[in-house]
Amino acid sequence: MTALALLDYAAVLIFALTGALVASRAQLDIVGFAFVACLTAVGGGTVRDVLLDRNPVFWIADPSHIMIACAAALLIFFTAHMAESRLRWLFWLDSFALAVAVPAGVGLALLLEKSGVIVVIMGMVTGCMGGLLRDVVCNEVPLVLRQGELYVTAALAGSLLAVGLWQFTNSPLIVLGSCAAMTWALRAGSLTFGWQLPVYRSRPPKNKS
Repeated sequence: MTALALLDYAAVLIFALTGALVASRAQLDIVGFAFVACLTAVGGGTVRDVLLDRNPVFWIADPSHIMIACAAALLIFFTAHMAESRLRWLFWLDSFALAVAVPAGVGLALLLEKSGVIVVIMGMVTGCMGGLLRDVVCNEVPLVLRQGELYVTAALAGSLLAVGLWQFTNSPLIVLGSCAAMTWALRAGSLTFGWQLPVYRSRPPKNKS
């Protein structure tokens, strides 16, 4: 099994767990759990493969990805009540999923010899789209859009680092490992220390005398 295949499997599993956790917060039935878990698990990779004109899409070529997502949904359906804080678990699992999915997108784009811009975009799409679809479907505030938090920024930084390193080394371990580490470090720092970017704030109109 290749490193890219392992990254895809890991991203599917961890994102599926986050999807099931969101389903538990929405109090869905077991079919709803499976649907949200699968949507979250393969959403980013599906958009990536469609944009890259990769045929067939990864989970159609290997349906075991769907089985893994359904198994994760089943696990959370019967164990979610045991978690002291499902929201906290969601945040941290999602951070790990992001750190795995971004290098998966980056690695595939590099393998297909795409330009640096496309590599960066594919890393961000793979990392962010599944969680965005999950939150929109379950009527949650999307984690990718939470005010000031480093989420898309973390995916962008990890992807940019990978593109930069690729100019100096062809080692997938160094390039993708550094991408994952950078992505997770920024996201974890945002969760732990409140790291964030400045946000736009409109100024109140001046009173006319």
